[in-house]
Formats: sequence, C-alpha cells, structure tokens
Amino acid sequence: MLDMFIAQKSAQLVYYTSRYLRGQLPQAEMHLFIWDTLEEWSQLQIQRKTPESYQEMVFWHLLYQLELWSEQEIRQDRQLRRRLQRCASFLHGKAAVPVDLIGIRP
Repeated sequence: MLDMFIAQKSAQLVYYTSRYLRGQLPQAEMHLFIWDTLEEWSQLQIQRKTPESYQEMVFWHLLYQLELWSEQEIRQDRQLRRRLQRCASFLHGKAAVPVDLIGIRP
C-alpha cells in the first residue's frame, strides 16, 4: 500500500511540479494538491517518520519545498528551481538521487 501510494503520488507530483515551474499551474492549485496528498497520507495511518526508499525521501522533500517557498522565491531563484527540477527528474526516473536533501514523513 505504501509503495503504491508513493509511486502514484510521485507521478502526480512530477506532473504538477513541471507545470508549476513552467508557469502553467497557479500556486493555489499546487497548494491544493499538496494538502490533498497530505490528507490521503493521514488516512494510511503510518506511524514511522523515516522514509523507506530514496524515492519516498525525495518525494517528501519536494513536497515540503514546494509548500515552504513562496511563488516569487521559486520563480526568481534559479538555484532553487534547479534543485526542484532535479528532485522531479529523479522521481520521474531521469536523474540520480539528489544530494543534500532531507525528506521525512509528515
């Protein structure tokens, strides 16, 4: 169940992130996706905070970063955008595991 959740939500997160970074998705819609995902996660009732895979760790990190930074910061900070894109590329299977990130379960 956990693996299926992370796989499904990772694919959705990659889609939402790529559209958001291209300016094709409003921040409000990204915000709704994130909170819907957190609501679905809470229904799984998983207690451990430690992710079981790199995919899960990157997933939680990317989700948190998209919620943490303002739209203006994401649009203007090229280094931040590259880090977000690297995370999405990893989740999409097109890049190596990003370094220097912390991803824990909510």
